[in-house]
Amino acid sequence: MIEVEQLTKYYGPIRGIEDLSFRIDRGDVVGLLGPNGSGKTTTMRILTCFFPPTRGRALVYGYDVVKNPLQVRQHIGYLPERVPLYPDMDIREYLRFAASAKRVDPAKRTAQIDEVMAVCGIVDMANRLIGALSKGYRQRVCLAQALLNKPEILILDEPTIGLDPRQVSDFRSLIKNLGRDRTIILCTHILPEVSETCNRVVIIHKGRLIALDTPQNLQEKIQMYGQIYIQYYGNNPRLEGLMAGVPGVVTVEAAEATFSGAGAFNIQVQKDETILRELSALVHTEGGPILEMKKLNLTLEDVFLELVTKEEAK
Repeated sequence: MIEVEQLTKYYGPIRGIEDLSFRIDRGDVVGLLGPNGSGKTTTMRILTCFFPPTRGRALVYGYDVVKNPLQVRQHIGYLPERVPLYPDMDIREYLRFAASAKRVDPAKRTAQIDEVMAVCGIVDMANRLIGALSKGYRQRVCLAQALLNKPEILILDEPTIGLDPRQVSDFRSLIKNLGRDRTIILCTHILPEVSETCNRVVIIHKGRLIALDTPQNLQEKIQMYGQIYIQYYGNNPRLEGLMAGVPGVVTVEAAEATFSGAGAFNIQVQKDETILRELSALVHTEGGPILEMKKLNLTLEDVFLELVTKEEAK
């Protein structure tokens, strides 16, 4: 669906992105991540034909973004961070205007407008002025215009920024539903949003690609050791040293217990399931009844910070 090869963009002497190469397949929901100024918006604007790259190429649905921009736009729906709406129009009037601009077949416009309003949950507000809408509903209206041409690819730039928690939850559910039959690129700095909605992640830092994988694979690669949290009923001062002596245990640190009278530890171990059984038996014998024992996995935020920090160190 999308192929990017050595994509580079300079603004005079300032590098926006350099030598980006990646592929996004049909049906992927991809999180595009990076610190502010990393090149995310530049990448999206090239893919949506807002401006050309300095060098390299990008193909969308087989069409070159420089040579065939009109064909590319026929296959893309774009929700920019700054929503381009006309406050003095009502929703249906605005969508008619957008459908005309997108050259939707006149015979199908009314049906298509009704369909996207239903998908985005704005049917009951069709005659309301856009200027009177909340931020959440404005986002929905802009998403509706992005869907008017029935695009195979959706590019969403910070779609939940400024929304309240309920609106964020609703919008994430909407993105998940749309991802069932579309390819989606989601640009956001809200990492839990990516964890909940995306099956692949592209991370850019200072204009360069530093990671492309599934969130799960990135977590596995970064997390060299397993992390275990154990909470038990008791307070044996010798237990920490005994656990540290178990083959495969890397570190043992006292942790905060959530039960009164309990002890707790965070334990870093080699990735070997047999260690869990040994530790469980040791704590039960030397410490007391186990109240809680669980693996701790890195969050996507942990992975992101680790990768960016390593890149900065280079």
